[in-house]
Amino acid sequence: MKQSTLAIIGAPLDLGSDRRGVDMGPSALRMAGLNRRLAALGYEVEDVGNVAVEQQESLPEGPRHAKYLPQIAAVCERIGDAVTQAAAEGRAPLVLGGDHSIAVGTVSGMAKFLRKKRQKMGIIWIDAHADMNTPQSSPSGNVHGMSLACLIGLGPPELAKMYGFVPKVDPRNVALVGLRNVDILERPQVRESGVSVFTMRDIDEKGMRWVIEQAIETASRGTVGYHLSLDMDFVDPQYAPGVGTPVPGGATYREAHLAMEMMADSGGILSMEVVEVNPVMDEVNRTADLAVELVLSALGKKILG
Repeated sequence: MKQSTLAIIGAPLDLGSDRRGVDMGPSALRMAGLNRRLAALGYEVEDVGNVAVEQQESLPEGPRHAKYLPQIAAVCERIGDAVTQAAAEGRAPLVLGGDHSIAVGTVSGMAKFLRKKRQKMGIIWIDAHADMNTPQSSPSGNVHGMSLACLIGLGPPELAKMYGFVPKVDPRNVALVGLRNVDILERPQVRESGVSVFTMRDIDEKGMRWVIEQAIETASRGTVGYHLSLDMDFVDPQYAPGVGTPVPGGATYREAHLAMEMMADSGGILSMEVVEVNPVMDEVNRTADLAVELVLSALGKKILG
């Protein structure tokens, strides 16, 4: 990362998805030794704890087309405020999810910080899913499937207009990597969005190296760097069974590490989040352990030191 000091921010949010358990993701990542292993890599680590999140059982579900939207927006603003503060203090934010709706908070917070400096950022979104639904297209009403749409100005205004500006990131600076599961009504929105999309077929045919080179170029063009959003369902379930929404046919262990290592080599990561780790679905915390390994690779760990 561009900063040698990291702010670890926990975001135990599970309101954006139907499957419970991702709220325990931050604890699982910490239990896998995240802070200690980052410190061993040479970073100064400050864990600021978790943002406050209300429990699903105590809340009304709300509209079917965008469940728990007001509560998710409130949590995302808390995340965004924590991210903005960390960045202003010279610490690179590393946010631990939680479901992928937390990305609205992380990216909005970084975009707000950079906007004051008249600077732009890109996004590399590593995910099996496009997360570009809107309330009108979503078959489930789960907000974690709308998060990227919100960041490029297409999602519900409660999230898309956070901090009063739209979009948070120009879609021409967004690269979506690892796509293999897209809802029917979501497909035209992805095609017409301006986002650069690299599916698993692209990875199969052209290789992970080519795909990540293109993704870095997209996210870096005219920006000061990019946000890395890592959804662990990018990795094939045989390596990462404990995720919110597993999809067969994902990246292998080494493909995932290569992607992270190349982004570390680029020196362009401004902030990062890792999401959808679900200990309820996991086996002896091995998905969280892999997630920590991938974070380390993204932040500069090399095979020979």
